[in-house]
Amino acid sequence: MRWKGGRQSTNIEDRRGGRAGGGGRRGLALGGGTTILLVVVGLFFGINPAQILGLVGGAGGQGGGGQGAPASPAQNDEMTQFVATVLGDTETTWNQVFQSRGARYQEPVLVLFEGSVNSACGRNSSAVGPFYCPGDHKLYIDLSFFRDLRQRFGAPGDFAQAYVIAHEVGHHIQSLTGVSERVHAMKRRVSETERNELSVRQELQADCYAGVWGHHAATQRNMLEEGDIEEAMRAAQAIGDDALQRGAGQRVRPESFTHGSSEQRARWFRVGLQHGDIDHCDTFSASRL
Repeated sequence: MRWKGGRQSTNIEDRRGGRAGGGGRRGLALGGGTTILLVVVGLFFGINPAQILGLVGGAGGQGGGGQGAPASPAQNDEMTQFVATVLGDTETTWNQVFQSRGARYQEPVLVLFEGSVNSACGRNSSAVGPFYCPGDHKLYIDLSFFRDLRQRFGAPGDFAQAYVIAHEVGHHIQSLTGVSERVHAMKRRVSETERNELSVRQELQADCYAGVWGHHAATQRNMLEEGDIEEAMRAAQAIGDDALQRGAGQRVRPESFTHGSSEQRARWFRVGLQHGDIDHCDTFSASRL
């Protein structure tokens, strides 16, 4: 994937290592002498002084679910740059799509965290994987998931990782267009099996929206390289409900699916990738998923 040199989004909130927004912690105003003392104590106990200062510094930091301006990435490593670039490219695509329909795109914030995180949707651990919270319009990702995607799920590659980000952005699109609210209202009136089916349709639409972004990234900005599409397909298939149930040693139970089968997830991603048009992503009206 040709991502280096692309525009990086500024809508990144880095909460790793006690940075801005970590768990609603408020900063403390420190005098110069106190700061020096903390640094000395940190060095004595073998603790990175920057971590200590990060925990107590930065007065006025946002709590989980806060609506303050996103903090700039504190770690300028390659993975942070990659995530910021992919998010920036989704912004380019969705700003164009919304503008072409006479609407304005509200860009989401992507939160980087480690271990667990607070959001307007509650507190979640890394075990849930990347997620989107409609309550604060933020995407949440622990970058260790990308290691799991490669090692545990057998889906390596940068475009596989980009697919994950684009899928969560797809949920943001659903929030902006009212799909998420309508699905939530419908779930209150139906059985558990029907609720699961609604969830599947919603997830598959997000997969299709991820494909729409991939189409624009490929045709307008020539970002895709040979093998990239296969990377995304492997990722979509690896996290299908049937694959996950088999991997856990369970019997495959389609009525319990909440995200869709491996075949369904890969197919709807490809629909978006081929057409590049959100009108082809109406999974709620599709007779065949």
